[in-house]
Amino acid sequence: MPRFKVDVPAVLRMLESLYPDAQCALHHRNAFELLIATILSAQCTDKMVNELTPTLFAKYPTPLALSDAAVPDVEMMIARCGLYKTKAKNIIRTSQILVQDYHSQVPDQLPLLIALPGVGRKTANVVLSNAFHIPAIAVDTHVQRVSNRLGLANSDDVAKTEQQLMKKIPRPLWSSAHHWLIYHGRLVCHARSPKCSSCALQTLCRYAYSFHPGG
Repeated sequence: MPRFKVDVPAVLRMLESLYPDAQCALHHRNAFELLIATILSAQCTDKMVNELTPTLFAKYPTPLALSDAAVPDVEMMIARCGLYKTKAKNIIRTSQILVQDYHSQVPDQLPLLIALPGVGRKTANVVLSNAFHIPAIAVDTHVQRVSNRLGLANSDDVAKTEQQLMKKIPRPLWSSAHHWLIYHGRLVCHARSPKCSSCALQTLCRYAYSFHPGG
């Protein structure tokens, strides 16, 4: 069987043509709201987070306000979100650190972000990319699945997938490509029963090629 070789420029061009308006699905007005919303999005859908945050931010619109919140009150407001007890403590503690160490501003550096409670590389990269327009690739479940199926990455480890994507995708496209891959995962390349037969990327995809080698 001939070895599949991914045509990275062609894949990126096709993704861009399919999702030219792809952007962050989490509703936010500033870096603080995006940071909190992204922490809440772990093991929770963006749709659910968007239903919860308007009430949360209406009562606690700033790091200072949220830093003084009572844990049970925040728990009640985000109770429909997975792991809500842990997340309530994390977003309050993160707000306290923002007030104490950063003058209530969200830092724009990866090491500082991932030091905050509840913030991993994915959350930090979402904030850097969307709030500060710093090129970054946040590897969530969609990005992990789609990039490996397409052949843009080849790893079960999200950190390695991120590094592989950073090497193959031009840096100016990192943030956009992140959104393209998410949209494709949500709309076409599902974890179960992906829509390969109607996928515009079928001839460029390693996963599809494995079922139909040679064309």
